[in-house]
Amino acid sequence: MTAMDDRPPEAGALISELEGHLLIAAARAEGRAEAVRFTRSLTWLTDTQREEVEARYQETYLALTRRSWERTAQRGRELRVEYEERYRSLRRRLCAGVLLCAALALMAVVLATVPNGWGV
Repeated sequence: MTAMDDRPPEAGALISELEGHLLIAAARAEGRAEAVRFTRSLTWLTDTQREEVEARYQETYLALTRRSWERTAQRGRELRVEYEERYRSLRRRLCAGVLLCAALALMAVVLATVPNGWGV
């Protein structure tokens, strides 16, 4: 909620923000765990070196995770555009088919009600 806006924030926006924070926290925890696992095999490192390697590993892990999320989000946007266009195309075809069927039904009704075809 902003200072200038006294309205409560939308629930969906709050949930999305909370999910984002949880995803980031999970990615940080995964990065820390992977960093510790990686440095465990580097027995020759001093404690200071190990801490530095772990910190850099975590940074790299988070950067890679962020890029992966960005690519996934971009692809999601691309797919949304593709699917929306496909939906519009299918909807146009369906409307055209319904209109054609309605016109044919109307023509059949007219032909059935007029005796001997078009002549009266």
